[in-house]
Amino acid sequence: MELNRRQRIFIELLIGITLVFATGIGITIGAILASTKNIQNTEKLGEYHPALPSIVLDRNGDLITELFSEEKRDIVTVEELPKHLIYAFITREDQDFFNHKGFSLRGLLRAVLNTVTGKYFSGGSSITQQVAGRHYADRTEISIKRKLKELWYAFQLERTLTKNQILELYMNEEYFGHNTYGVEAASQFYFGHSAREATLAESALLVIQLASPAKYSPINNPNNAKEIQHQVLMQMVAMGYADRDEVEISFQQYWENYDYTRSNIASAYFENESKAPYFSEYVRQQLENMLYGSLDVNRDGFIIHTTLDLKYQQIADESMNKGLHSINTTYQANTDTKVGYVDKRFLPVVNMLSLLFNIEDIRVADAKRIRSAKQVYLDEINPFLTISSLMLGSDDIHLMSRLGYAKKDQQLQRNVVEGALITLDNETGQILAMVGGSDFKTKKLNRAVQAYVQPGSAFKPLYYTAAIASRKFTAATLIYDAPVVFWNDDGTPYMPLNFLGEWAGPVLVRYALAKSMNVPSIQVLDSIGFDAAINTASKLLGITDPADITRIFPRRYPLGLGVVSVAPIQMAKAFSTLANGGKEVTPIGITYVEDRQGRFILEPEKELRTVQKKKGSDIQIVSPQVAYIMTSILGSAVDFGTLAGRRIAVGGFDDMPMAGKTGTTQNWSDAWTVGFSPYVTTAIWFGFDMPGNSLGINQTGATAAGPVWAEYMKQIHKGLEIKQFNKPESGLAEMSVCNISGEIPTPECDQGVHKEIFLTGTEPRQFCTIHKFENDRNQELLQRLQKSLLTEDYTLEDTQGLSSNDGGGLYNPNFNINPQFNDQLNDNSGFSPPGSTSGSNNPLLD
Repeated sequence: MELNRRQRIFIELLIGITLVFATGIGITIGAILASTKNIQNTEKLGEYHPALPSIVLDRNGDLITELFSEEKRDIVTVEELPKHLIYAFITREDQDFFNHKGFSLRGLLRAVLNTVTGKYFSGGSSITQQVAGRHYADRTEISIKRKLKELWYAFQLERTLTKNQILELYMNEEYFGHNTYGVEAASQFYFGHSAREATLAESALLVIQLASPAKYSPINNPNNAKEIQHQVLMQMVAMGYADRDEVEISFQQYWENYDYTRSNIASAYFENESKAPYFSEYVRQQLENMLYGSLDVNRDGFIIHTTLDLKYQQIADESMNKGLHSINTTYQANTDTKVGYVDKRFLPVVNMLSLLFNIEDIRVADAKRIRSAKQVYLDEINPFLTISSLMLGSDDIHLMSRLGYAKKDQQLQRNVVEGALITLDNETGQILAMVGGSDFKTKKLNRAVQAYVQPGSAFKPLYYTAAIASRKFTAATLIYDAPVVFWNDDGTPYMPLNFLGEWAGPVLVRYALAKSMNVPSIQVLDSIGFDAAINTASKLLGITDPADITRIFPRRYPLGLGVVSVAPIQMAKAFSTLANGGKEVTPIGITYVEDRQGRFILEPEKELRTVQKKKGSDIQIVSPQVAYIMTSILGSAVDFGTLAGRRIAVGGFDDMPMAGKTGTTQNWSDAWTVGFSPYVTTAIWFGFDMPGNSLGINQTGATAAGPVWAEYMKQIHKGLEIKQFNKPESGLAEMSVCNISGEIPTPECDQGVHKEIFLTGTEPRQFCTIHKFENDRNQELLQRLQKSLLTEDYTLEDTQGLSSNDGGGLYNPNFNINPQFNDQLNDNSGFSPPGSTSGSNNPLLD
């Protein structure tokens, strides 16, 4: 039968379209074949290098945390997983997996049809295709070309790998929501245990995350997840992979024990538990600066060996939590008292005036009611909404209640006292413990490293060190604590005051620093000059850039009271250098880093030691003799100075020598204690992230930070061998001096003597005359007074000079020098106390 003209045209057109289509397919396949030529020679399909978290270990090899960013993954083998978990994946993702050669024809046809119709194809790719697509194709591209490319690589994978190997690749690399990659990381995140222990219900819940983690997340949408989970379980029953009764029991048990209160913003990244979160983030940042090329600490699965000691860290966390709780409780109580006082006394008056004069801007009663209503909502209504959402199965209500809680949390975070702690090994600079704040999850600012605040009087030892090194001052130099005006270079006057607003008269340098007296300290600074003070302080703190030195250290007298911004890690470094005999201590947190194969890729500590060795004598910032004298003086702060009360409160340090200094800034804004033993140095700071707040009246370095420092140092030294500070074999001299004048004592020195340490050549050369002068003066005054009383003929001149402050005023000469140095004196008798130790139990606050 002959075809009519229309039929011939149609057939020719169809043939033409077919040829064009076939040519296009051929070209596409050819291009794909060309791109995959000799694949087995260029691709090692049997090797798998997924993104893996790096593990962080402490100095004893104990796990601190894992570091990762977008992909939290832990590798498991198929043989380790329960069969019902494998069957759940097969049921949901690829029922023909064990039978096909890389792809399912029915799935492929569905994918092609969906592509032609403009719809996103899903469910059409086999497990092998998905693995091939992830490794060798752009899965964001929706095209037949990409599908053919997947098919080719899927075929190659099936030829090269076993089914179990392919399945293992798939289960270890797919995304399961909430920043988890791979079935093991997902199981740990969702259920808190390994995928090796996954139940039937948990297996089904895991597999449905692959289709849409956002839609089927049991955290964000528990009701949706519950419905689809049950469908998968029923499919497993229908395919003979599970028993119906076992399925129902597992399903019911899972939801009966499900935690509905888990935050909807949860993710593996935010819920990554670290035993030292601030230190872990510090290590991450350090490594990101050290790594080279394409190395990535968050993806390359490094083994990071650090200096942290988890035993110290646990004690640090407990000590700081206790301290922060106490200080915040006191602060909030004081704040509530002030607010309540204002509400009660002033708000009614202000509101009456606003009504009387119709002044809208100062009407506060309505605002107060609104504030109270918001608090009732947050405290009472919000929790009820959460419970209702769970009972009614409404995920939207659940989400809104979560947002309400978030707002409440934001309000509670305002005006919170924060704190930081850092402990360094005195010889190596290794960071043994680090606390950067009260809650890492809410704010990741590491205040131990990143908070630059004023140290107050804790800064004084840095320039006292310069004073001792200058040989202008010794520990026995006499300074007068009395009102004095200093003039800055710009002509402005500066008149420092002591903490209690009182004057002690003549005092020795040791006593002045131990008791943290301000006026004598400024006199020391004035005498040695800003250049010497700043030069020594900057070296001790590790500030070397000239521009930074100029910016940080003001050449004004308030510098002497710590008006300079430094971080706790810098203060710890400075004091640790003194404890290390004046040899520079550089803080370090990472010892070495290994890759997955155990090869060393970084050795930061080894490199640091090489740099230190090259410095030669420059590493000695101050002489061992100066460092020892400063350690002795700071030991007096613990013995009878501002830290004496803290020492007594903890029952002493079990004969372990301690030295330290407290610091408080204006308006009690910051509280510091920095102190050390022969083993370690610890710096502790309490204050606010935002300036302007006050910790409260008398919340000083001694009363706020001191108790935490003392308790922490006592705990971490338990069980350690008693050790003394290293004393230089030469360059030091020891001799007895008068407690009042600091000069060579005479029989008239009736207020006690003590043994003092000096740089050789700076010992006192004169005998004490202050008592003879006072005795002669007092004798003269007595004779004049007796004469006046007998003749009843006296004038004001007869009583001139009689004062309650004669003989030293507030200065208590009967002090003990820290007994930790006793055994190292020439006669082994120690620094002999001249009798009473009154005053040591009631140190001046600072």
